[in-house]
Amino acid sequence: MKTLSLKVHHALDAKLAALAKQHGTTKSAVVREAVEAYARGNGGLAAASAFSLAKDLAGCVSGPMDLSVNKEYLRDFGGKKRKK
Repeated sequence: MKTLSLKVHHALDAKLAALAKQHGTTKSAVVREAVEAYARGNGGLAAASAFSLAKDLAGCVSGPMDLSVNKEYLRDFGGKKRKK
């Protein structure tokens, strides 16, 4: 295997380190996969999970803690008035 050296900014190095940790591999393996995907025309690494794509949004919305389980919040949902 050939060796290739490159310089990256601190921000990119941090992203590479985070990806390597997330995938349980090395930064070199992440870069190899990205270059191979780019060369194939995919333009990047394999698709990430929905959570990893939106994890910066987790906890950014405020509201009632029981929104997903309290049916009272759905009473007027959809425009139809329900009879009690």
